[in-house]
Amino acid sequence: MRWVVVIPVKLGAEGKTRLADALSPGARERLVRAMAVDTVAAACAAPSVHRVVLVTADPVLRSLLATSTDLVDDPGGGLNAALRAGVERAREVAPDAGAAILLGDLPALRPEDLADALDMAAGHDRAVVADAEGSGTTLLAALPGITLDPQFGAGSSAAHERAGHVRLDVAATSTVRQDVDVPADLVSVEGLGVGPATHEVLGLG
Repeated sequence: MRWVVVIPVKLGAEGKTRLADALSPGARERLVRAMAVDTVAAACAAPSVHRVVLVTADPVLRSLLATSTDLVDDPGGGLNAALRAGVERAREVAPDAGAAILLGDLPALRPEDLADALDMAAGHDRAVVADAEGSGTTLLAALPGITLDPQFGAGSSAAHERAGHVRLDVAATSTVRQDVDVPADLVSVEGLGVGPATHEVLGLG
């Protein structure tokens, strides 16, 4: 099955505030963008991914990724509103493809891990992948013609399950599950092996 993957990214200056004790404001801004670049690159390399839709208001990212993604303006109103705009575009560009939401802070993501998760998702009308901690969501998917209504926020994996998404049995070690929210996550993704853009930023010290 083909998939259109929707990736949301905040403005670089507004992202990853919980990393304030580990990185300077400038480094956090660069990290937000670098993680997005690496996540998009991995998604584009996954064989079942037909297109990537990037939802962001960040002008630097829009310039960097204009040729590799379909760009959608962030409409404001928070993450779920941004994702709904991205899903709408995904359904427009490929109505016969599945639609998947992938968070933009997966700097260690490997294309083969994403492909495996999407292959698993193809067996269900709606599916969800929980983050490494277990309560959040890193991937949300729906088959063609099935409504995809994101409910990101605290406890989102349980919220998505209540909405009818099947929690996929993705291995704990899968790079699809390791997002970055707090300083300990930086250690985890470095252990998995981050993409080149993120590696450069984390090497700033």
